[in-house]
Amino acid sequence: MRGGHYGAEGLSSDPLEAAAEFHDRVLPDILQMLTEHDEIQLMFEAADHRHREWQSSAVAALARKAAPKRVNAIVGGTVEQIKATQAYLRKAPGVTGQIFTLAAKL
Repeated sequence: MRGGHYGAEGLSSDPLEAAAEFHDRVLPDILQMLTEHDEIQLMFEAADHRHREWQSSAVAALARKAAPKRVNAIVGGTVEQIKATQAYLRKAPGVTGQIFTLAAKL
């Protein structure tokens, strides 16, 4: 088994609606992926601070459910930043249940 990436794209800009969409539309796919992969990296589009709480809760709950498999999330960022974060995660087997929020501009 290897790692998988899931782009949780097109979610509402309203945090409550986005959380509902995530649980209805995205979560079943992620749970299926966890049967096939040892690690999942969720990719969230950049969103304002109001989304942090539901994303954090969802990622932490998925990580607990999937243990010893790993679940982490990356929010926003450039292609280079995302690749660097993914490289870090490949070398950090103890990291799970975390969200890495990347700045689009440095």
